[in-house]
Amino acid sequence: MNANTAWALVAQRELSVRLRDKTFIISTILSLVVIVGIFAFQAWSSSKDTTYDLAVTSQSQEMGQVVKDSAPEVDDTVSIDLVEADDAQAAETAVMDEEADAWLRQTDDGWQLVGRSEVPGSLNDVAGQTISQSVLSTNAQDAGTDLAQLQAGSTVSTDILDGTADQQAAATIVGTIMAILFYTAAVVFGMYLAMSVTEEKQSRIVEIIATSISLRSLLFGKLAAAVALAVGQLLLYAAVALIGVSFTDFGDVLPGLTSGLLWFVLFFLAGFTMIAALYAVAGALASRQEDIQSTSLPVTMMLMAVFFGALFAKGGVADVLAWIPPFSAVLQPMRLVSGEGQWWEALVSLGLLIAATGAVILVAERIYRRALMQTSGKLTYTQAWKAEV
Repeated sequence: MNANTAWALVAQRELSVRLRDKTFIISTILSLVVIVGIFAFQAWSSSKDTTYDLAVTSQSQEMGQVVKDSAPEVDDTVSIDLVEADDAQAAETAVMDEEADAWLRQTDDGWQLVGRSEVPGSLNDVAGQTISQSVLSTNAQDAGTDLAQLQAGSTVSTDILDGTADQQAAATIVGTIMAILFYTAAVVFGMYLAMSVTEEKQSRIVEIIATSISLRSLLFGKLAAAVALAVGQLLLYAAVALIGVSFTDFGDVLPGLTSGLLWFVLFFLAGFTMIAALYAVAGALASRQEDIQSTSLPVTMMLMAVFFGALFAKGGVADVLAWIPPFSAVLQPMRLVSGEGQWWEALVSLGLLIAATGAVILVAERIYRRALMQTSGKLTYTQAWKAEV
């Protein structure tokens, strides 16, 4: 068979088998359902109006009314209904019987919200801001001034030099998702590739395949199929996620993240190909399915290092790792999304990653060809490198 078409035939067969696999189809659909569910829940939560019942006595009636009237100005999703109680005992009973979410009472040094087991966070925020403003305004009048003069110069705000606060927050979220997607896709599709290689070796089918096509074509076909599946699934998840993000508060900053996301696809393509080649080697080194756990351990450990490096590496460490394959497959796109990286840096880094991937494939191909036909037991990398074809 022509070597130029043999790998394509292998890739076509691998894609056909995988796309008809019920486990793969169900897991993909479930992942999409989870993604849609997350954004649907966020959209529902952000638009949901919540009404709290606040117990008040004659001593706290006036302040409770202030909190009720001012609540929509502080949080337009929160409204408050007052539950009048005859005395402190009645207010406490209302809270314990869940007739009220909290009881507002005055203490020696201010005001206090009393809940049964907890005070709802949004109720606490609304009441805290409202009461603070009201008390400060009263104190200012007693001091012969006004609230504006009393608060002059006390406001603390934040600003950033590169981009906006929303863009930086969105970049952090997107960067974390990038790391998760790369790690998950590499492990799932990499292990599937390793198991496929070991299954063909264990059943001796590969010996029949080798009479028709070269082992090199077999490897390249399997790699092409794994990369196509991983990238296809990545694009599907990304498309659904981007649509979901467009309905959130971060929708306005998506255009500024588009170029970084496109770079991530390119880096993912190169980085995943490297990892897939190593998993194919892990499958060739194993003689049975039970061996894959140990033969793939070095690759899995490297993936974990990439994942945790992307999440926790900061400052100069992150800047250095962003140039080192395969760390650059995740860290460099993260730098672009956050605005820390430049396009030329990404281009050079991508070139280094592609070169490293090419070198890994050359080494992996040699080990793969020599290990695949050895059926006497599990091999080490050194044994496979020295084995006869």
